[in-house]
Amino acid sequence: SRGENNKISAFLNSCMHRGTVLCSGDSGNKANFICPYHGWTYSLEGELTGIIAGDRICGTEMDRSEWSLRRLPRLESFHGLIFASLNENVAPLDEYLGNLKWYFDILIGRSDKKMQVKGVPFRWVVNANWKIGSDNFGGDAYHTAMTHRSTVELGIAPKDPMFASYGHQVVLDNGHGLNVITPSPVAPKVPPFQGLPEVMWPMFERNLSEAQLEVFRNTAVIDGTCFPNLSFLSPMHGTGGHARLTNFLTLRQWRPMGPDKMEIWSWFLADIEAPEEFVEESYKRYVNTFGPSGVLEQDDAEIWSRITSASKGLMARDKTMSYNNVMNYVMGLDSVESDPTWPGPGVAYPTCYLEAVQRGFYQKWYEYVTKE
Repeated sequence: SRGENNKISAFLNSCMHRGTVLCSGDSGNKANFICPYHGWTYSLEGELTGIIAGDRICGTEMDRSEWSLRRLPRLESFHGLIFASLNENVAPLDEYLGNLKWYFDILIGRSDKKMQVKGVPFRWVVNANWKIGSDNFGGDAYHTAMTHRSTVELGIAPKDPMFASYGHQVVLDNGHGLNVITPSPVAPKVPPFQGLPEVMWPMFERNLSEAQLEVFRNTAVIDGTCFPNLSFLSPMHGTGGHARLTNFLTLRQWRPMGPDKMEIWSWFLADIEAPEEFVEESYKRYVNTFGPSGVLEQDDAEIWSRITSASKGLMARDKTMSYNNVMNYVMGLDSVESDPTWPGPGVAYPTCYLEAVQRGFYQKWYEYVTKE
């Protein structure tokens, strides 16, 4: 909630009386939170301010200050993204994001007024393990030519099977990582800044460094994962033929619902200063491709479900945890050298057909789950 003095607070979404969920909406404005069960009322700062017939049924001796909503112990923000934790002893957000912040500047810090969220998040359930989503968005450009081959058949994507390999895969701090995909060297010339309107370019030049502008200007797609389960995708996208190229940005969270099921939360973001016509067109492209029923989203979900289904078999379980006999993540392991000329932070490799980001992701996950 955003209370007095524009201060942001986060609480456990549960009434202190019987535990009922207080807020069921994803956005909007309220003066307070009222429990639908017995009417206990809380301020936007989480204070218990009202009880129906309170003094007569609870007595004047009840100290209402002891029944404020449970406040999350850690809350910080970066470029308007709010991160909260139930663990008071987690690292500061600045330290946790590390060198991913440099790339977040390009995605969500490039404009004067930053970003807006359009609509409420899409939510849907997929019968797949949550790590597959983080793995896929974090660094798997290799699947594009096969899993999404319908885009090639429709003329949306190039026929070159290497088209998603051009660019750099970047391994970052703390298990984060991303792909920065550039247009094919033989593809027709495409507009800079992922097809964002030219009227916005001076704003990018004000808010980004020369190195960030160099990366952003020549990029077609940026996709990655903020460890463990927050992913992002910013593609330059057309509909084939002579359709105008445009861009959209989606953030998504892979919320575990067990080892074989997850709920996906997906948000659409747009620069506040972007022309409304452009935002509307971008939103349509987002819904058609990566909305719950989007053609590319359905491609991915089908594959992820198959992976999870196969992992339940007896032979799949009869393995020790090792890269070489559970999953094959050796692409580029000994054959691709990092690129010392890359202008941004992280360890960058001059191809996106690589599994360095995934290796970093699973190494960090393994460290967490085996930590005593």
